[in-house]
Amino acid sequence: MSQCTQVSKLAKSEMEQLLEILRWFTKTGWARDQALALYISASFFPTAVSKFGKFFVNKCPRDVLDYLIKLGPCKESDRFLFPIFMEFCLKQFPEEIMRFRTLVQSADLTKPHTWFPFARAMKRKIVYHCGPTNSGKTYNALQRYMEAKSGIYCSPLRLLAMEVFDKVNALGVYCSLHTGQEKKRVPFANHVACTVEMASTDECYEVAVIDEIQMIGDQVRGFAWSRALLGLKADEIHVCGDPSCLSLVRNICADTGDELIEHHYGRFKPLVVEAKTILGNFQNIQSGDCIVAFSRREIFEIKLAVERFTKHRCCVIYGALPPETRKQQANLFNSQDNEYDVLVASDAVGMGLNLNIRRVVFYGLIKHNGDKRLPVPASQVKQIAGRAGRRGSVYPEGLTTTFQLEDLDYLIECLKTTFVECKSAGLFPCFEQVELFAGQLPDITFSQLLEKFAESCHLDGAYFLCRHDHIKRVAHMLDRVPGLSLEDRYSFCFSPVNTRDPQAMSSLLRFAFQYSKSLPVRIAMGVPKESAKNDEDLLNLETKHQVLSMYMWLSQHFSEGTFPYKETAERMASDIADLLGQSLAKARWKPESRGRIVKKAPPEKGASVARQLLTMKARQQGKVAC
Repeated sequence: MSQCTQVSKLAKSEMEQLLEILRWFTKTGWARDQALALYISASFFPTAVSKFGKFFVNKCPRDVLDYLIKLGPCKESDRFLFPIFMEFCLKQFPEEIMRFRTLVQSADLTKPHTWFPFARAMKRKIVYHCGPTNSGKTYNALQRYMEAKSGIYCSPLRLLAMEVFDKVNALGVYCSLHTGQEKKRVPFANHVACTVEMASTDECYEVAVIDEIQMIGDQVRGFAWSRALLGLKADEIHVCGDPSCLSLVRNICADTGDELIEHHYGRFKPLVVEAKTILGNFQNIQSGDCIVAFSRREIFEIKLAVERFTKHRCCVIYGALPPETRKQQANLFNSQDNEYDVLVASDAVGMGLNLNIRRVVFYGLIKHNGDKRLPVPASQVKQIAGRAGRRGSVYPEGLTTTFQLEDLDYLIECLKTTFVECKSAGLFPCFEQVELFAGQLPDITFSQLLEKFAESCHLDGAYFLCRHDHIKRVAHMLDRVPGLSLEDRYSFCFSPVNTRDPQAMSSLLRFAFQYSKSLPVRIAMGVPKESAKNDEDLLNLETKHQVLSMYMWLSQHFSEGTFPYKETAERMASDIADLLGQSLAKARWKPESRGRIVKKAPPEKGASVARQLLTMKARQQGKVAC
């Protein structure tokens, strides 16, 4: 560009074409991504292009300008402009480039296997138990766990950790329990059952079990499985899961130098698809059926219909229920000595509970993902359908079907689909990494710090940064709380709060304010004395339990004495879990929405995947009146 001379005055049309080319250069993404490699941040990129545009218009030779206008806004013009743009940036913004380069270095998430030097110093053996549901993979891993002198079981759910804790102790192996909400230390125990987030990478074990290893690719929680696989100090690590991330685990083991052994399993009894569906008639529901719906509203509508039009009684399981209530409902359903013979559940039945299900019936195969309604992913359909039939239960052979005939083809298609390969594992920075990064940006809020970290971090191709929208929402709310240290804010942001529940968020904010003033944090909440009379009461019970669970979690993650009413919270949570169980047994009401949500008309009950998709597409195109 040193040979550039002042261009003659541009015609209006030429200026408009040039500005369009520069807008294209800014928006297409290719130049922005390339600039990142040379330490031009994504947030600074539009500013750099704007200043470059003014320079380019004034200094570009006429023949170069004519050539660029001839190219127009396209891939070729991007590639022509980029070297000139970068030369301009290197001369004009050296301080900005150096600052961002320092940020990137402090947000370096590459080579995560090197973060755990003690684990790398060991010669670990990784045993991959690979198979579908009801194939015995977790059973075999737990057998080896119980045989060992010491062991850790890493669960995807608090409920499953509690189940393993009970089972292992009942078989005579002393085992402690460690979840985010509770620690139960059993005397002389060398084994622990924990949620995967609470797994210790400091202790040494003979055997570790990491259940549902395919969750390593989960967009929100995947980092916890990555940390466990990379960091656990165990001679043997048994990972259990489907085949989707087998190749990924092979690659990780190649990086860590660990030996990998593979055990492949088939389902004990094939899963049979019933060609004759329920045909939209609740009279065709039978004992041992599990009707799966993908919204809380539908779950209660189904329970109401089944109990109104048939002789069956329904148990209910969905994600907002506390683990104790889900376990109570599962036991009620599994027992042959009562009238509760049908289960109505959400996708929460996909893992974590041993259930005597004869047949899984999909009420529909469309799910709201937070933004829009989409077909349920094939991997999730397979996971849920596979819960039917369990070795050693009263229903060893599993069946599955759909409530409406129109959905049957999609169900069959999902079950035939091979597992989608998981190509990368989740990561999220630990506090020490965030603290190092914060040292470069001392004058911004924690929520802004998280955004800057996401923009600046550098990862290997085998890893991705986990989504942390919920963490940012909490961080933004806590920006108004003075007096919290960086570590305090980091810990508060990981508390298990439902960010869509205003009451739960308000409670967390109150806890944070009290903590920031060095006051003992109070629960300040009562427990109803009777079960719910309507859905509003039931929602209130669910929220109260979530707030108590959050208080218990905070008491485990902050210094002793700051949350002094932990035992009170445990008693209150237990009482509310019992009330929820009683409430579900007699629930005969229409469900309501949580929070102030604008209620939209639900899609036609039992409508097929294809029909609902066509309707939604037509609405988007303005062909169907909404």
